[in-house]
Amino acid sequence: QVQLVESGGGLVQPGGSLRLSCAASGSIFNINAMGWYRQPPGKQRELVATIDSSGRTLYADSVKGRATISRDNAKNTVDLQMNSLKPEDTAVYSCNADATVTSRARTIYWGQGTQVTVSS
Repeated sequence: QVQLVESGGGLVQPGGSLRLSCAASGSIFNINAMGWYRQPPGKQRELVATIDSSGRTLYADSVKGRATISRDNAKNTVDLQMNSLKPEDTAVYSCNADATVTSRARTIYWGQGTQVTVSS
């Protein structure tokens, strides 16, 4: 089994920056893609960015040019750097991982999320 723990959320002023981190642990054999999603108040969860095992990335149009996703395969971590933050970025941010455990079972795992609030 795999556990994902997010950190780095908090209150940020518009135009500011923050860096979210997610650490995966457990009986990990391999992690394929990792990603960040967010759920604004009163809205459904939406994709922010993903990164595969080769480092290829995909960004939502809403954050393109302002967000950078990165991962450390050796440490099983994925980060999301966000700049020029807007109030619309306020949401609970969750990371996920397409992970293969030591039994060779492959499953999507989710963290519990971290709150990001962009407000003056």
